[in-house]
Amino acid sequence: MEGFNHKDLLGMGQLSVRDIELILDTAESMKEVSQRDIKKVPTLRGKSIVNFFYEPSTRTRASFELAAKRLSADTISLSSSGSSMTKGETLMDTAKNLQAMNPDLIVLRHSSSGAPHMLAPEIKAGIINAGDGTNEHPTQALLDLFTIREKKGRLQGLKVAIIGDIKHSRVARSNIIGLKKMGADVTISGPPTMIPVNAESLGVDVINNPAEAIKDKDVIMVLRIQLERQSKLLFPTAREYSTYFGINRETLKNAKEDAIVMHPGPINRGVELASDVADGPFSVILEQVTNGVAVRMALLYLLVGGHKSGNID
Repeated sequence: MEGFNHKDLLGMGQLSVRDIELILDTAESMKEVSQRDIKKVPTLRGKSIVNFFYEPSTRTRASFELAAKRLSADTISLSSSGSSMTKGETLMDTAKNLQAMNPDLIVLRHSSSGAPHMLAPEIKAGIINAGDGTNEHPTQALLDLFTIREKKGRLQGLKVAIIGDIKHSRVARSNIIGLKKMGADVTISGPPTMIPVNAESLGVDVINNPAEAIKDKDVIMVLRIQLERQSKLLFPTAREYSTYFGINRETLKNAKEDAIVMHPGPINRGVELASDVADGPFSVILEQVTNGVAVRMALLYLLVGGHKSGNID
């Protein structure tokens, strides 16, 4: 398990193809740990990890907490409402005070784009970006890549459609970088108001009609509408969004017969995704959640230094 020489994970752009392959391969071993009767190994015993979530989160936060505990690391979880930031302390001061307690790793989610990048050079502990504003969410992209590879056996040459609020989605940005790096073809689709300006510069195709965008695709990644990150509503009503851009059984007829449907959650059921699709045979949404724990275990293992011992058990 050599060759992962990063202190932090801030975005998908910093990872090479070999880095991504190493993370995904390591996650396979970690998934096996999570399937045992006793889901715990001593790999990171004595290591300490701080989960600092300045934004609300269920899946990502719980996933990181489980990942750390299954590797026997000591963990502490903080939120902005439970920290001195409510008293006016800056993020940098909070982080430096946490650093004074000598943690090995800080997992940070923040509403401001670039927050992890600002802290990383100033903090001795490693930083994992668990989502920063509208910028990136690299661990979500990695678990998505892991799920796709697990289901399709490869990433190279696959055709992927990403549907929804691309402009405000950090998940979309990280996935586009990761998928393109691993040799997949990416098409994005959504209301014109939710497509970034000069989107083609990202190396993707842009097709506004979702039914056309998912034609002959292997993977359909549906995104949540990011209402909390929009300065104003960018579509008339939820019903109209569902009618023209929602993914349902009828829309899916254009995709390949063995296509998989993904969603980072939480789902706005009946808006971007119909319930019979979210819960149907095409869906791998719950498998994404399962794989999220394995991928985050792999990242903790590689970043904190458990790989130097040579084995996971």
